[in-house]
Amino acid sequence: MKFFEKNSSIFKLLFEGVSEGIIVVNQEQLIVASNGSTNQMFGYADEELVGKKLITLIPSNYHKSHRGHFSTFMARSEKRRMGSGLDLYGIRKNKEKFPVEVGLNPFDLDGNIYVMALIIDITERKEHETQIRKINEALESKVKQRTKELEKTVGELREAERKAKDALQKEKELGELKTKFLSLVSHEFKTPLSTILTSTTLLSKYTLTDQQEKRDKHLGTIKGKVKYLNNILNDFLSVERLESGKVKYKFSRFSLSKIINEVIYDANTLLKDGQKILYPKDIDMIVLEFDEKILELALSNLIHNAIKYSPEHTDIAIKVVYDTKNLLVKVIDNGIGIPEEEQKFVFDRYFRASNALLSQGTGIGLNIAKRHFENLDGTIYFHNNQDKGTTFIAKIPLKINQ
Repeated sequence: MKFFEKNSSIFKLLFEGVSEGIIVVNQEQLIVASNGSTNQMFGYADEELVGKKLITLIPSNYHKSHRGHFSTFMARSEKRRMGSGLDLYGIRKNKEKFPVEVGLNPFDLDGNIYVMALIIDITERKEHETQIRKINEALESKVKQRTKELEKTVGELREAERKAKDALQKEKELGELKTKFLSLVSHEFKTPLSTILTSTTLLSKYTLTDQQEKRDKHLGTIKGKVKYLNNILNDFLSVERLESGKVKYKFSRFSLSKIINEVIYDANTLLKDGQKILYPKDIDMIVLEFDEKILELALSNLIHNAIKYSPEHTDIAIKVVYDTKNLLVKVIDNGIGIPEEEQKFVFDRYFRASNALLSQGTGIGLNIAKRHFENLDGTIYFHNNQDKGTTFIAKIPLKINQ
């Protein structure tokens, strides 16, 4: 305590009575005084620190930066807290490092500049801060976890809501389909049955031998209507089998020309005045391995539609092209076409285009044919012709996994 020999005993009393550590250094950074709290804090005996360099109390990895900080401080000579915003550390005699907070206060004594440093051991505070940080991190982790769980729950609720809406929409669509189906069946069956009844009534009036031609005409009408009704019933049965998964396909090898001949022969009875079907070229040598009945069903549907939706005195052309993977059968008409805004619904069950509502039909033929073809790794698609009419294409795989 030689530093205080020229000063009052009151100053000494205050210096030793402060609970915080106090050291005084000169301009050469030599310690000229330290109080009991400092000695106890750093593990030194009384007067042991006097004459030692200040860096004795600073960890070695901070020595270089300390020199610059001290020079800057002495140049400004202002009272301030040291290392504001930084983590400061002291080092005890036993080499134990610990966190500190330091306040600096320069003063002049007998013409000499000194710096008084107030040192506080903040180990306990740091431990509390670490505990608080860990608690906060744990809370943040829990909040994040709860947020994820909440987001998951919200996502599940939204998915459940979407499924419920989808179910309600499907139920609504099913109800509309049932209504449409009943109306369709009523209309499609009523007209042929009325025709059959009329023809049957007229037949009873033609009893003479020379009236056979008239009887044959009405018998032909009855046969045609019965076949039409039979086809409708077959379509409905096909829908039921497709929905229940009861369809069993039968593959065989057959000539493409055989099927096309049969389909065209049957379709000739449906041709309007002046209509004709143009037969495809160079198909006699084409042999397919496919379900023969499904191909016949699909081509019949496409050609019958072409006849139905084309005016009199027009041609329906059938063209066949193929490559190494697929064979394409194109049915090209010069009919009314399909409105652009309705094309996406063409293969929907019971769909009838707005420009075809007056024509007979159930609206399920294309749906059935396309679903059968897709089950067999093929497909059916279409495009409107540039001038007029529509081209439907049946794509048949040349090699198929049975």
